[in-house]
Amino acid sequence: MNDIRTQEMNLNFGPQHPSTHGVYRGVFTMEGEYITKCVNHIGYLHRGIEKLAESRTYTQFIPYNGRLDYVSGMLNEEAYVRTVEKLMGISNQVPERAEYIRVIMAELQRIASHLVFYSSMALDMAGFTPWTYGFRERDTILDLFEMAAGSRMMPNYMRFGGVAADLNEEFMPALRKLLDIMPKCMEEYHGILTGNEIFQARTKGVAPLSREKALNYGISGPSARASGIDYDLRRDEPYGIYDRFKFNVPVRQTGDTFDRYIVRMDEMAESVKILEQAYRELPEGPVLAKVPKIIKPPAGEVYHRIEHSKGHLGFHIVSDGTAKPYRLRICSPCFVNVAVFEEMAVGLHLQDAVVAFASLDIVLGEIDR
Repeated sequence: MNDIRTQEMNLNFGPQHPSTHGVYRGVFTMEGEYITKCVNHIGYLHRGIEKLAESRTYTQFIPYNGRLDYVSGMLNEEAYVRTVEKLMGISNQVPERAEYIRVIMAELQRIASHLVFYSSMALDMAGFTPWTYGFRERDTILDLFEMAAGSRMMPNYMRFGGVAADLNEEFMPALRKLLDIMPKCMEEYHGILTGNEIFQARTKGVAPLSREKALNYGISGPSARASGIDYDLRRDEPYGIYDRFKFNVPVRQTGDTFDRYIVRMDEMAESVKILEQAYRELPEGPVLAKVPKIIKPPAGEVYHRIEHSKGHLGFHIVSDGTAKPYRLRICSPCFVNVAVFEEMAVGLHLQDAVVAFASLDIVLGEIDR
């Protein structure tokens, strides 16, 4: 019986599979139920956003950023406008109230993104109930975005020198209500999924990613911190006013699927801490600096990055002094993080690969730029 061998076969995982979080395609070489090789295939969602930037003015390109990681629109916009502000030399001219509003929007977006991760990861394991709980609070956050920006998923709210409009009178009471219920909601999330013995059996020890391998691949964000890399741009390379806030950076050591999950859960709690501080300290004042109506940064180039919900999101912009970028390139965390899946999947059962893939929390709109 020990001499019996199965014939290897190739199996397509995606791009139409609902668990590929977009239109990712992985070609698995299978021996029985084990994966012996994985090859990533991306590009099914490619829209040429970086090239489109060259034919749009700096301001016209702001709403395109919401189409990158389409569950983290506010964070995408923040990374872009901060890069252009750095290129223009006006980073220190953003009004204080606008900086606080940016922090509020960024941390709300981080929570909303992690709730999509929580919900979809559970759904990939045939757990529908967590999906309904996670999307409950995410919908509340999208209501807040609609109050501020008039749009839910594609906000187009950030502007060079601040934000598009001040918060209306309904926003802060609604934010206070959300912050009051979040601790109880977090208990529910953990009670439904984290403590479930089937969930733990399917995630603990599955697809561990060592610290060395994470560094070699350039993994960033929660996936890196789950592997023991204690680094967060908000704390270690603070931008805006993040140096004013007190929060912890969740770090784990095993780097397995469970750790990648729990780091994101812990990050939601830390985002609530930041929001509590921003809520108490939000000053009065203008929300937009005096900037030219037609943005023409001086000739030169700049790179800037922020701590995105998925990792480090950076923009490299080259200006020729006109109203449109000469070149624009995006360093997206999902593009970097998905590369390690080719190694991560080898040796896993097919069903474990689905869960390990979910733990990377990728969005193809950010990969296929």
